[in-house]
Amino acid sequence: MHQGILGFDIGGANLKAAHSNGVAMSLAFELWKHPARLADALVRLAELLPAFDSLAVTMTGELCDCFATKRDGVRAIMQGVQAAFPAAPVSYWALEGRFVDFDTAWVHPLQLAAANWLATAHLVGDLFPREHVLLVDAGSTTTDILFIRQGLPEPRGFTDAARMAVGELVYTGERRTPICALLNDVAGELFATTGDAYVLLGLIPERPDDTDTADGRPMTQASAHARLARMRCGDADSMSITEARQLAQQALQVQWSRVASAIAQVCADRPSVERVVIAGSGEILARAAIARSAWRETSISPLSETLGSALSAAACAYAVARLAVHL
Repeated sequence: MHQGILGFDIGGANLKAAHSNGVAMSLAFELWKHPARLADALVRLAELLPAFDSLAVTMTGELCDCFATKRDGVRAIMQGVQAAFPAAPVSYWALEGRFVDFDTAWVHPLQLAAANWLATAHLVGDLFPREHVLLVDAGSTTTDILFIRQGLPEPRGFTDAARMAVGELVYTGERRTPICALLNDVAGELFATTGDAYVLLGLIPERPDDTDTADGRPMTQASAHARLARMRCGDADSMSITEARQLAQQALQVQWSRVASAIAQVCADRPSVERVVIAGSGEILARAAIARSAWRETSISPLSETLGSALSAAACAYAVARLAVHL
């Protein structure tokens, strides 16, 4: 009996997996710190999902600075996948908009580098095949923006560098972006991140069990207050929580404006957008940016409502699983 396909989206800070039957899970994993543990982490994540016959894989983790080059990173991730699932057939998603086998991917590794956004775009195109759609996929680290014309993605760039130049990739996210990357009048240290700003303002819930923060303390309002105070060379005693919230709001306003500007750049010289689709774990970031864009009155369709929050957060993994069904 066919058991389905398991899709993996292997990033530098998170592993995301989704089964073709619609079950999805995510696992925080710092690939840049523990590249040799990738196979074990993939196995742990797969054990939380239904049984499968084959794998579909996409990635962004090749950019981690533990790898000398992106070429090395892609191949290291491929080796991790093969070590984790030696008996399973594996298809790798490529920037050509198709899957390739291990041997082809090994010879042309850069075709696999940061190709996950294109898979999500194809998934969204299949969901809304008759409309002009703007996809805004905001995650913990980056935001992808893409125009989709009646089911067909229309990227102007394909590599990360090219996509950043045309606004289709904004290197800012809901959780991991350093505050010092947004503001000039703060300490140039990794003392606090956007996750602290969102939590302190009550825009996302506290996560007491989450210690993947700038100082290793929990993602709570109290700890976020202290981390944000350090951005002004202070602490929770010298900076009031009101002042810390003002700093958080200032940082997020900059972030939202940057993404809104990128949306305008992507939509320039395009047909009028009929629907905005939001995806990813950073839905609140996407909504705030859209509210500042020309498309704020356009029909908005969060994938969290169409597919559920787990699948929206793991949209790239689900996309490759769904696309691989047709192989």
